[in-house]
Amino acid sequence: MLKDFQRSERPADEVVEERIEELRARLATKQTEIKDHKLPVLVVLEGWGAAGKGSILGKVIRNIDPRFFKVATMGAKTEDDMRKPFLYRHFVKIPEAGKYEFLDGSWMDEVTGDYLKGDLTAQEYQHRMNSIKIFERQLTDNGYLVLKFFFHIDEKEQKKRLDGLLEDKNTKWRVSEFDLWQNKHYEKCLEVYDEYLRETNQSQAPWYIIDAKNKKWAELQLLDIMVNGIDMALSRGAQAVPILQNVFPLRKTPKLAEIPLDKSLTDEEYKKELDKLQKKLGKLHNELYRKRIPVIIAYEGWDAAGKGGNIKRITGALDPRGFEVHPIASPEPHEKARHYLWRFWTRLPRTGHIAIFDRTWYGRVMVERLEGFCSENDWQRAYNEINEFEKELTDWGAIVIKFWVQIDKDTQLERFTDRQNTPEKQWKITDEDWRNREKWDQYEEAINEMLQKTNTTNAPWYVLESNDKKYARVKALKILIEEIEKRL
Repeated sequence: MLKDFQRSERPADEVVEERIEELRARLATKQTEIKDHKLPVLVVLEGWGAAGKGSILGKVIRNIDPRFFKVATMGAKTEDDMRKPFLYRHFVKIPEAGKYEFLDGSWMDEVTGDYLKGDLTAQEYQHRMNSIKIFERQLTDNGYLVLKFFFHIDEKEQKKRLDGLLEDKNTKWRVSEFDLWQNKHYEKCLEVYDEYLRETNQSQAPWYIIDAKNKKWAELQLLDIMVNGIDMALSRGAQAVPILQNVFPLRKTPKLAEIPLDKSLTDEEYKKELDKLQKKLGKLHNELYRKRIPVIIAYEGWDAAGKGGNIKRITGALDPRGFEVHPIASPEPHEKARHYLWRFWTRLPRTGHIAIFDRTWYGRVMVERLEGFCSENDWQRAYNEINEFEKELTDWGAIVIKFWVQIDKDTQLERFTDRQNTPEKQWKITDEDWRNREKWDQYEEAINEMLQKTNTTNAPWYVLESNDKKYARVKALKILIEEIEKRL
């Protein structure tokens, strides 16, 4: 793309000025439309060092109400960033519905920079490009407008600008070591940037190359593409997105009704097993921390199935400094206004730590599906998006363990009744629990489909037979220990 880039003829200066004023006014009016249509707009600014991204961005954002945009400079990774998945620091920056997020530098800058410095092998680089394509597709499939710009100048122009910045003590700080290295190795960088742009130039999130030799002209190009892109996105509205075919290896899973629930332990067996397993898990936790291996444990199950007690027996074995339990309820307004996976990306553990989710991203294909909180196209698409999310986690190096806590309908009724009739337990039972119970058969159908479509070999489901809570707790500990030992 960069190698074949043909500069279009720049209009006369007065025409450029006139059109900039017109487009600035149009962009200012778009804020209300974006807000009304709940359109999230992510603008990515990439390009050569000293190409003028920052100064042009400064002019563009003057036309937007500052309450409705954020600007992030994606500089060097922090220590925390390096202990999270590659896409973490980028995913957490995505805007809320009806707002803009401008990124000065992005995932492109990170992966191409690491590749050019030799910090990534060709295979690792390709893998990250694939992750980026999935990330961008997931955003656009979920209603985001993603506008990606590359500010292009030639080698001589870059050298002239860098020299000018270095000559002034007030602007010298703006020139990084990498900017100088980039100019010295311009052709090598051009080769990598060209390949990256070609590889990630997708129809739903294309690259726009900005001729940045003249700053006014560059601003006009950026404004024109932004305004037209917003117009097109607003005119399209919400559209159904094709459902991708599953490409993830799946393990066969029985239907819930086929799983016998007669397994149990005596109190003596339970106490003996629990003590032994908790001690073992405690030792493994230290080794996980030393080897910087993250663990993600996802709990789903019927109301009153015993998830809380199960989690308590796991955390009772762990160093409290090395784990966090995330009880997941209905999304808060700022969470609901973003991609549904955003609130889970923001809760991922650091390497060496354990994150336990009491309810998970699978709400998309259960409660959101059955209660009409998302469209059919949304939840049908989510199976693949969830598999992609979990693959990103396991490729990062995380151990991902998913538990479905299973009970039968009669056992649930007994536990509901006990909660309702016991004052100190009444906080555990709500009207919503009773309403959900009335939809047992619908939920069971949705759960069977969920298990069938997301029981991947890299992030498998484990069913905990929990008519006897003691048995389920011991089984969960055994599975967790086995998976950790396998990795270690």
